[in-house]
Amino acid sequence: MADYTLYNRLRSGGAVVEAALRWADADFELVELDSLIGTPLPESFKDTNPWGQVPTLVLPDGSIMTETAAILIYLNSAFPNSDLGPAAGTVEHARFTRWIVFAAVNVYESQLRTSYTFRFTDQPSAEEGIKRAARKRLDDALNLLDRSYGDSPFLLGDSPCIADVYFAMFTQWYKGERELPKLRALRQAITETEAVRDVWVRHYG
Repeated sequence: MADYTLYNRLRSGGAVVEAALRWADADFELVELDSLIGTPLPESFKDTNPWGQVPTLVLPDGSIMTETAAILIYLNSAFPNSDLGPAAGTVEHARFTRWIVFAAVNVYESQLRTSYTFRFTDQPSAEEGIKRAARKRLDDALNLLDRSYGDSPFLLGDSPCIADVYFAMFTQWYKGERELPKLRALRQAITETEAVRDVWVRHYG
């Protein structure tokens, strides 16, 4: 029996968790749910995760972990020799954690509001206004994230970490008009990174 079990579906936010597990050479089983992005997950899945979301990671002791950003921070600590990210307590770890949480709160949440607007209002007439505001918030958040890269090809310098894969995933989803030159260059670099290339191709072609 594998140490970890990852519940996921193609092209979801769980792609980066799958990449992290493979990068860390973790012993895990992938359970890919037969559900397309934008459609509900099977109702029975709520027996595993009552919030009904992926990714859901079952830890070695059987406990459940959810929230992509939290899982990435956890895996970085659980596999300290894997180069997923910097050691806890360092300045680099502070930067790593800051931007992962920033992306979860601002980028991911804005993306959800554009894709699943009905979740955020009980008035259908309000949906278009929510989408417009969410798209602007998404543009602004990605633009700030793009500027955070400075002159480095990756978040922490010359070598990638799992946060870079997380941000590249958002750039893959992004349909707006901002140029985001550093994030787009990052996405290209991530697709060529051996540790995550196979997972990226499976999810995004």
